[in-house]
Amino acid sequence: MTDDPTGPLEGVTVLDASRVLAGPFCGMQLGDLGADVIKVERPDGGDQTRHWTPPAFGDDVASYYASINRNKRSITLNLTIEEGREAFRDLAGEADVLLENFRVGKAAEWGLDYETLSEANPGLVYCSITGYGQTGPKAERPAYDLMMQAEGGMMSITGEEGRPPVRVGVAVADLAAGMYATQSVLAALFRREFADEGGDRIDVALFDALLGWLSYMGTDAFASGEAPERMGSRHPNIAPYQAFEAADGYVVVACGSRRWRKSSSVRSIRIFW
Repeated sequence: MTDDPTGPLEGVTVLDASRVLAGPFCGMQLGDLGADVIKVERPDGGDQTRHWTPPAFGDDVASYYASINRNKRSITLNLTIEEGREAFRDLAGEADVLLENFRVGKAAEWGLDYETLSEANPGLVYCSITGYGQTGPKAERPAYDLMMQAEGGMMSITGEEGRPPVRVGVAVADLAAGMYATQSVLAALFRREFADEGGDRIDVALFDALLGWLSYMGTDAFASGEAPERMGSRHPNIAPYQAFEAADGYVVVACGSRRWRKSSSVRSIRIFW
């Protein structure tokens, strides 16, 4: 922690035209690092998560919206009309970073795509976040976190053995995409600063991000040739590492196998459930 009110991204301007979760989460992280984040919202109520209540702060700001939109300045622009799009182009001309999660093809239709905006601002780092990326057979499909968790395999390893698949409690696909977007934006800014290569085009997909977060469970499947199964709170490689039901609730025991064997060898362990 530091008492310095500035951050490493002080002087960086971010134009955040994204909505809901993945893009706004990225924008918030950049704002936390000191960037000046300008959030562009629709004039007909703004980002829809403003109204995902209850709970809410005051009368009109949903806690969901507040959780991912701190350290931003909000404006409204109607991008469905040319006047609004022209104002957006003016803002993009002065920005260092642009975040968007428009449906694939919509930015080009509006003249707000990377190719158009980078002509006026060659140093622009343009980050798009979609369900399946900008290319491929599913590029134009809409995507939601629940769909990504199901199709990407996360739900196949979440929940209790022999029970139906379970969604991870938070929107992990959106959050993963937001974190990868942040990482990519920072890398692009670093390269622009030190390699003098101008701006960059970043393409982040929720599906790709979730596959990345399968991590060792994914490589386990390749190594064994078998699909991993739901194990509840248990770990596939070490034990004891799970939640146990006790008389007055649940207790979690998380201990590496070697440490547990060492402890068991020097003294008798009795646990009363």
